[in-house]
Amino acid sequence: MEPTNRPATTDQSLNPSNGSFPASLEEIVIRVKTASQQCEDDPHQLLELLRTLEKLHQDIRVNLFEPSLPNTRNDLYHLLLDIEETGGWPYITRMKLEAFLQNLASDMNISDDNESTS
Repeated sequence: MEPTNRPATTDQSLNPSNGSFPASLEEIVIRVKTASQQCEDDPHQLLELLRTLEKLHQDIRVNLFEPSLPNTRNDLYHLLLDIEETGGWPYITRMKLEAFLQNLASDMNISDDNESTS
């Protein structure tokens, strides 16, 4: 497959051109970035994308990663050391309801300010 315009990202860990990803993972990153950019102004579609990624993360963790964990303490130690040295445990954070409401309140204040100056 020919490289096309790859979506730019400031997070170098998600930059397929950094050479650390196998080609199949590069393609996944490109497709997810493209899908997210296509949904850019639609919070419902972006939320669905985030939910899908969270479900995929859970499925990989439960059905593939956990069964593949080492059986010996020494091997587990080396895996944990590698996790610590290479960026920690992968975790998908959720937006806190309080932060969501603060963002909503800020947006409403900005809208009110714009209406009063019109």
